[in-house]
Amino acid sequence: MRRTLTAAAAATLLFTAAGPAAAALAARHVPSPAATLHAPSADSHHGGLRSLAALSAERLATGDLVAAAKWGTGSPIDDPAREQQVLDAVAEQARQLGADPGATVRVFRDQIEANKIVQRGLHRLWAADPTKAPTERPDLTEVRKEINRINTALVQGLAATPQARSAPSCHPRLTAAAVRVRHEHHLDTLHTFALARSLRSVCATVD
Repeated sequence: MRRTLTAAAAATLLFTAAGPAAAALAARHVPSPAATLHAPSADSHHGGLRSLAALSAERLATGDLVAAAKWGTGSPIDDPAREQQVLDAVAEQARQLGADPGATVRVFRDQIEANKIVQRGLHRLWAADPTKAPTERPDLTEVRKEINRINTALVQGLAATPQARSAPSCHPRLTAAAVRVRHEHHLDTLHTFALARSLRSVCATVD
């Protein structure tokens, strides 16, 4: 119970525009284990926002792999050239889908920052306790292929949800979706905080 409340609080803190309604809706939608079998209907209830939260959590999981790939190599976590490539690519994908490229880029800036939160957090953990550090180094090229796949799905999800993301109910519904995804993915405090960071602009992307 304490872990669920902590996750809900962490998610709600970064959706400051939602107010008490977000917390109440999130609390109502923390699922029982059996409820996770009904993801499609839940996503329909959230207007597609749950898919965006789930893809964001999936993208965050790649942060663990990137952190492991860079650990001990001296490679910086910040990679402006790679980040710009990602932003340019998603902007072009958004244009091709008839979506707002500027809005898409704002969301992906948050996605990138959230991924770096995970990387920095893990590097601090491993530096403090080397026994927890990874013993194998993932292939960063392969990891980036997976990131690109998730990026494409996220752009498509953003393009498909303009009404849900511009609705007055977006903030509380997105918070509820984030809490549900956190529960299903068993996210720890670091990844819960990063998930909330990754979704910060989702409800403010329709100009």
